[in-house]
Amino acid sequence: MPSDHVDVLIVGAGLSGIGAACHLRRSCPDKTYAVLEAREAVGGTWDLFRYPGIRSDSDMFTLGYAFQPWTEPKAIADGATIRDYLRRTADQHDVTRHIRFRHRVVRAEWDGRQARWTVHARRDDTAETVALTCTFLFACTGYYRYEAGHTPHFTGQERFAGRIVHPQHWPADLDHTGQRVVVIGSGATAVTLVPALAERAAQVTMLQRSPTYVLALPARDGLADALRRRLPPRLAYSAVRWKNVLLATANYQLSRRAPGLVKKLLRRAAARRLPAGFDVDRHFAPRYDPWDQRLCIVPDGDLFTALADGRADVVTDTVDTFTERGIRLASGAELPADVIVTATGLDLLALGGMTLRVDGAEVDLPQTVAYKGMMLSGVPNFALTLGYTNASWTLKADLVAGYVCRLLRHLDHTGTQVVTPLAPPDGPRAPLIDLNSGYVRRGVGQLPRQGHRAPWRLHQNYARDLLLMRYGRLTDPGVRFTRADSARRSSVDA
Repeated sequence: MPSDHVDVLIVGAGLSGIGAACHLRRSCPDKTYAVLEAREAVGGTWDLFRYPGIRSDSDMFTLGYAFQPWTEPKAIADGATIRDYLRRTADQHDVTRHIRFRHRVVRAEWDGRQARWTVHARRDDTAETVALTCTFLFACTGYYRYEAGHTPHFTGQERFAGRIVHPQHWPADLDHTGQRVVVIGSGATAVTLVPALAERAAQVTMLQRSPTYVLALPARDGLADALRRRLPPRLAYSAVRWKNVLLATANYQLSRRAPGLVKKLLRRAAARRLPAGFDVDRHFAPRYDPWDQRLCIVPDGDLFTALADGRADVVTDTVDTFTERGIRLASGAELPADVIVTATGLDLLALGGMTLRVDGAEVDLPQTVAYKGMMLSGVPNFALTLGYTNASWTLKADLVAGYVCRLLRHLDHTGTQVVTPLAPPDGPRAPLIDLNSGYVRRGVGQLPRQGHRAPWRLHQNYARDLLLMRYGRLTDPGVRFTRADSARRSSVDA
């Protein structure tokens, strides 16, 4: 099997992986690196998802990288524009030539004596197995399964004469013009699909088992437009980025401390955009508190507009059975359909499906504890990126990549080769993701855990994490820096 070695091996060429490679080039230009990507193109999620209306559910001033200003007019951008941004960033920072496409990582094995990982990947184009070695392994894989989304079995679905589609793999040949479409789901994907499909469909129905909080925001940021006319691009970008960080943080903190108030505000905002007599409490007033699940953002209120003008409607009920012509509900009503879209969520997949072994022992991920939300107890020279659940993914990805660069420089400066997080000495363990969304409840058990206090506790607070990860100490009771076993033995022998 062919083999070569790099200082840092990044797994994944999506938002996190491209950002990590750019940080390495900027902060550790002496380090060699490679990026392994299972797909054929840059972009990760933004290359995979191609359903109508696909867009960001975070503003691009925070979903964009800190070092690469977002210059497009829209603050909430479509998928194609985000893909172009990622490709352009990779090209401008000379990252693209370091990406090895169609390399699917299967497993990684740590050798403490040599202080290096051996990473095994399968080439999807040739079926060949490739082995690479690296000093530091950086997993930027996200946490859901790319091969398939979550699709529960619906009674009678084999009888349906139309087409059943999951948004994660939208068929390019599907023409929904003049069709009756039922979208099953109420999350970010569903609220994106419904107004987009309604532009050409005869009728679109969003069928939801329970409501979701939906917040309308402007598609363009007025402050950004004003500052761009008066300030240099980077300064304007930074100012708007911080404005959005602070607003999002305030929204989250208020939601957790005064959920009743935020519920009323969200309900009132939805009611203002919906026609008189619309049953807001049934369709847009969830039983859970705001931010128990992510809020769904709709640019310029496009979902509410589609509902108000009659191109779309929403039904809150459960599926009894699929029929030949549509869906019969538990209430006995029937929804006619030519196309049924199962926007029923994702399936979690830790580390893109790869397994880890440390000195011959397999790592049981659920038994590990995350250190600073990015490293795993007992796993040397390894980091993973998990973005925020209450804010933009990239805000956390930038912090993690910057922290990894700090670690690499610290290892060089101290003459050590290995950094190993330690498990907390005591206290309870909690899930790593603190949402109660369906996809989290189904799969969070396969992820690492977190402790009850720093540095093993994950904070959903960018300003606090910025101080910790960019300026905080690298040495603390939760981590150990050592020399490689072979280096220690050589020193003793000498």
